[in-house]
Amino acid sequence: MTEMDLDKHDPRERLVAVRTEVAKAVVGQDAAVSGLLVALLCGGHVLMEGVPGVAKTLLVRSLAAALSVENRRVQFTPDLMPGDITGSMVIDSRAGELSFREGPVFTNLLLADEINRTPPKTQSALLEAMEEGQVSVDGVSRALPRPFLVAATQNPVEYEGTYPLPEAQLDRFLLKVVLPVPPREAEVEILRRHADGFDPRDVTAAGVRPVAGPADILAGQEAVRRVAVTPEVTGYIVDIARATRESPSLELGVSPRGATALLRAARAWAWLNGRDFVTPDDVKALAQATLVHRLGLRPEAELEGVDVAQVLSAALGSVAVPR
Repeated sequence: MTEMDLDKHDPRERLVAVRTEVAKAVVGQDAAVSGLLVALLCGGHVLMEGVPGVAKTLLVRSLAAALSVENRRVQFTPDLMPGDITGSMVIDSRAGELSFREGPVFTNLLLADEINRTPPKTQSALLEAMEEGQVSVDGVSRALPRPFLVAATQNPVEYEGTYPLPEAQLDRFLLKVVLPVPPREAEVEILRRHADGFDPRDVTAAGVRPVAGPADILAGQEAVRRVAVTPEVTGYIVDIARATRESPSLELGVSPRGATALLRAARAWAWLNGRDFVTPDDVKALAQATLVHRLGLRPEAELEGVDVAQVLSAALGSVAVPR
């Protein structure tokens, strides 16, 4: 198989250029930007992990500006109701009739901040919208815009007043993206930008410009579906999933849905890198982000302080790589 013909006007080139634009506003989070692009190309959603102040909101806002799509942010709180997310029927004071008022979920990129700060009923309303691509209010289904991506953040489960997402709901997220505290050089660059007048609320002033659009994302999604996967690579993904189920440290291994998610993510990564076929390296590159949040440690392993990411690395290392 040959490398794809590269055209500076094709959707792939436009989407790759998004990384450069986002970097004008966000320093040192290239992996997170790549993860969000992969999720968009797969029609999936992202769980974002990072301490407060590592530019999660700025990242989503900058990505939306570079992609020329709408974005909204919702701060999840204990008193948030499902209708506050999906929208609700309200009385039109002029007409005296009920009409539907759209909730913040009617956007392209939604930052759901501290999703585990809100009760399960409201979590479920958002997760249903993610899964179905629509919301149902008063017996009427309303389609959400396309593309549609939810980037959800969550607090560590040890915090008081949190409602941990059940494993079945975590499994709905295509990727878990970690936003680390930047290294010293990157942090110095952040402060330099702020000293020079950078306003995180104004990404346009930072030079972020639209270089792609919704049509590029939809065209990319179609192209990703045509990326070839050999039986050897398919078998490699299945063997990785089965290795996690056999790990003595894990109570919950990767399900077939998780294996399918890894296949989809690897396809998108291959396409972004200019190939029309998936390699084992594509699978390995996306394995941690796609699988780590789907694993559950045994209680005794948790007590021993076992790191789930290391368990996944060991499972990956135990599987022979196809040549």
